[in-house]
This record gives sequence, structure tokens and C-alpha cells, in this order.
Amino acid sequence: MIETWGSLLAGFLLLVAGGDLLVRGAVQAAERLGISPLVIGLTLVGFGTSMPELVTSVQAGLSGSPGIAYGNIVGSNIANILLIGGISALICPVIVAEAALRRDAALMLGVAAIFAALAFAMPMGRLLGAIFVAGLAGYIVLVIRQERTTGEHGAIHDKSAALLQADPGLRRSSRRPGLILPLLLALAGLGLVVLGGALLVEGAVALARAFGIGETVIGLTIVAVGTSMPELVTSVIAALKRQGDVAFGNIVGSNIYNILGIGGTTAVIAPSAVPAEIVGFDAPLMVGVSALLVLLAATGRRIDRWEGLVLLAGYGAYLYLLWP
Repeated sequence: MIETWGSLLAGFLLLVAGGDLLVRGAVQAAERLGISPLVIGLTLVGFGTSMPELVTSVQAGLSGSPGIAYGNIVGSNIANILLIGGISALICPVIVAEAALRRDAALMLGVAAIFAALAFAMPMGRLLGAIFVAGLAGYIVLVIRQERTTGEHGAIHDKSAALLQADPGLRRSSRRPGLILPLLLALAGLGLVVLGGALLVEGAVALARAFGIGETVIGLTIVAVGTSMPELVTSVIAALKRQGDVAFGNIVGSNIYNILGIGGTTAVIAPSAVPAEIVGFDAPLMVGVSALLVLLAATGRRIDRWEGLVLLAGYGAYLYLLWP
């Protein structure tokens, strides 16, 4: 049992450390190649906190554990809204920017509903996965164009801003390092996240077997919360700095990345059916809590502390229903 928990802990630590190195190296390489700060922020930095979910879900899919792969995606989205959203609102009322609500929160709700419907109707095959990834790419291109023309900041901008606040070392530097060192840094980070993902999946499977609990429950809870730690840290830091709008955008942006980017990539690399228990309960619940977040955000363009308490209580009730 010590080995099992040790594998889980080591996996989480390697995922976080490796993800930081990977993003740091990729950002420095992109700067060296002359890519604009806006594009870097909305792609490389914006995707930074989602690396643990991506690697873990792909590793789980390749290992034949779709319960962990898709439990991680759906469970992370639920945790982002109820747990992270609740904690952020308790620290500081979450202010909702118009662009983040009108464009991004609506998209978050839409892709959650599409995922739930498709998971009920058919397996997550390579074609669906490619469509999801293409949808994310199209969304990012749209966001870049709109931010260049109107200057309106939405969820993806806030997602990258939250990570930059938590890790100022990612900010654009006046120094221009050579290309070799950043590439080596990115490769080292990639190696660490791959190893961390493998250890995390191995530990999660062992834990499920040891306690006689389904892999799906482990994926929806322990794995999902663990891989969502970067989002929790960045959102809490934003809330502590009284920047609730950044916390909201971080949550919404992460959920969009999780469904389209991570769900799509997992389906392309390791196609499989979404487990029936997720299809029947957790995916519809994800849609429901997404709608709840949009509703709370639309009323007064803020999420107050008492509403944050409601979100946290909802996550507690979810865990109570899920665990035997």
C-alpha cells in the first residue's frame, strides 16, 4: 500500500515539475523563433496547467483504463467548477468579464453537452477525437483574431494570465537565450511528464484493486483532483490578488481545453468507449454544473461567497454519492 501511494505521489510531483519545465522550455523556444507574445500566451502558456490532465488521460487510454482516462477529464471539469470555483469565490467574489461569459462560458457549456451526448451515442473514436482537436484549434484562432482586433480578453487569456501570476518566470524575458537550451529543457520536461503520467496511472490502478473500487471512481476523484492542482493553485493565487475575473476565466478555459484538447487527443491516440457509469451519471452532472456556473455568472456578473459555499457543498455531496 505504501508503494501504491508512493507511486501516486511521485506521479503527481513529476507531472507538475515536468509540466513546468516543458512549458518554460517551449515558451523560451517560441520567443527565440519570434512568435508573438499573444500567440505564446494563448497556446503554450494557456495549455500549461492542463498538461497533467493531458498526459494522464493519454497514458490511461494507452494502458487500457478508459475509466481513469475519461474519469480524469469529466472529474477534472466537475472539480474545476465545484471545488476550485467554490474555493476561489470564498476567498474573493469572482467577477465575470462580459467576453468570458458571452463567448467562453457558453462554449464550455456547449462542448460539455456535446461530449455527454456523443459519449452516450457512440465510442470516442479517432474521427471524433480529430474533430474535437480541430474545434479547439479553431477556437484558439478565433480568440487570437478577436483579441487582436477588439482587445477583449476572454477565458483563454485569463487562463494564461493565471499561470503567469503563479509562475512569473514564464513572463517574456528581455534576454534571448539560444534555441538549444530551451529545446533541451522542453524535452526534459516532456520526459518527466510522461514518466509521471505512467506512475500516476499505475498507482491509480493498484489503488482501485487494493480497495476493490472501480477505476472510474479513482479517475473521477483522486486522479481528477490531483491533476487539477495547477488550476487550483493558479485560481487561488488570482483570488488572493483580488482578481476574481482571472480565476473565472481560468476555470472556464481549463474546462474547454479538457473536453476538446484532452478528450480529443485521448480519443485520437487511444480510442475507446466512455465507461457506462460516466455516461449515465457523471457526464450529465458535468453538463448540469456547467449550466449552474453559467447561471451564477450571468446573475449580477459575479459569483459571491455564499454561492461559492454552495459550489463547495455540491462537491462534497458529489464525493459522498460517488464513494461506496
